Amino acid sequence: RSRLRPILMTTLTTIFGMVPLAFEWGDGSEMWAPMARAVIGGMALSTVLTLVVVPNLYVVLAGFADRRKARKLARLQAEAAAGAEPEGSGA
Repeated sequence: RSRLRPILMTTLTTIFGMVPLAFEWGDGSEMWAPMARAVIGGMALSTVLTLVVVPNLYVVLAGFADRRKARKLARLQAEAAAGAEPEGSGA
């Protein structure tokens, strides 16, 4: 959370710095405008992926790992409890 502001500030300054270049109509603009548009799109997409998708994916995968550990622990405890029963009881 403490890194959100610097990340957004850096991304937005880069994007806003490329906007005039992306819409320029002068000499050489046929080469520079597509590059500026690609940089704008790449920065926007990578920022969204970094700030939204990756943390959510981490939470989902951590949840899977926690549930897997809990199931393994429950299975081991059940096996230990079954092994601790007296031999003369049951079938």
